[in-house]
Amino acid sequence: MENKKQKQILQKLGISQLNEMQEEARLAIPSDNDVVLLSPTGSGKTLAFLLPIINRIDTNNSNTQVLILAPSRELAIQIEQVTREMGTGFKTNVVYGGRPFSKDRIDLKHTPIILIGTPGRIADHLRRGTVNVKGIKTLILDEFDKSLEIGFEKEMKEIVASLPSIDKKILTSATQESDIPAFVGLHKPITINYLDQKVESNLELKTVLTPKKDKLEALVSLIKHIGNQPGIIFCNFKDSIQRISNYLNEFDIPHGTFYGGMEQKDRERALIKFRNGTHQILLATDLAARGIDIKELNFIIHYHLPLKAEEFTHRNGRTARMNADGTAYVLQWEREELPDFIQKANPDNYHIEEMYEALDGHSQKWKTIFVSGGRKDKISKGDIAGLFGKQGNLEKGDLGIIELKPDCAFVAVKANKAHEVILRTDNTRLKKKKVRVKLI
Repeated sequence: MENKKQKQILQKLGISQLNEMQEEARLAIPSDNDVVLLSPTGSGKTLAFLLPIINRIDTNNSNTQVLILAPSRELAIQIEQVTREMGTGFKTNVVYGGRPFSKDRIDLKHTPIILIGTPGRIADHLRRGTVNVKGIKTLILDEFDKSLEIGFEKEMKEIVASLPSIDKKILTSATQESDIPAFVGLHKPITINYLDQKVESNLELKTVLTPKKDKLEALVSLIKHIGNQPGIIFCNFKDSIQRISNYLNEFDIPHGTFYGGMEQKDRERALIKFRNGTHQILLATDLAARGIDIKELNFIIHYHLPLKAEEFTHRNGRTARMNADGTAYVLQWEREELPDFIQKANPDNYHIEEMYEALDGHSQKWKTIFVSGGRKDKISKGDIAGLFGKQGNLEKGDLGIIELKPDCAFVAVKANKAHEVILRTDNTRLKKKKVRVKLI
């Protein structure tokens, strides 16, 4: 029965078979109480722990049984999304800072079987008694090292101490160096380690030498050389992101920004627009190096040199994933010293003046439209596609990715059709709900 269930889930996710790491995790997690799963960013760790965990859920028990902690809001949302796409049938909720607590209370009124959240918000719920911890038997600390790194140790310690019934702990990480803190209380853990495994990588590494210390002009030249392709430009400081963003605007290069300190709503929308092609470029800090749901990047650019080898690895891990091709560019001032870890990677060297300009420009092919109705209103992606097709007068190729949320949806529409669609569909009924339709 278990294999049949797994086959159905993989079918829903469009996956033909598990990779070696996922298969090993599937076999180890049911038989071992404590498991440490080490595997690179993008290798499928979320599915690796979710598959065996949902098989041990007691269908006769309506209490919360699984608690998953994630270091960032984006990773927490991503795990919830994967759980939903699996079609498990188990109620799942995600809670995180930056979201109104009143919304959490409404969601948690009907007890979720699987609860996902950031350590700060989960600790807050446990203090307020809004989550019944007695039935929680499985604890997953996803990217546990990142949670510790960004200062969640106190909250994690508090959470672990508050869970009386835990009989299985799973810790995951994309890095080797982190020590597991004693407060987690692992007992003879089994470690599944795929970090040292040689994975076929088609990553090209190139340093691009610039004559000026200020790299803005060189960055625009490099973007024009690359052409209209999806990629992330990594910076070390959020102030630099704003400066670069202003400069790219002068050249009409569409882009989004993503960094800590942004409002959660703005961060989520930046990722939505990046995923659906409204923006091909994302300016980001290392917050985007792991733990966010982004696929198929053609390139990344290190605008600032990363400070540590780990950051370099995680940034590069955003491209050339799963045997796809990708390029990592290091933008380097001529008199700037490369760190040892970059030199050892033997990059190819180019001068900015050697870079030719690609033929395709950076015109916006897609725009993102907000719809004020979602899953809670019994609205499906098919309903939205139907409204935009029939009433909005869109043809099949004019409609892009639809992301459905509990109370709203975001729809990618061909840029030249967006204004007309809004005029035709705003303030109309979708299912039983009158919806607002607007550009974001």
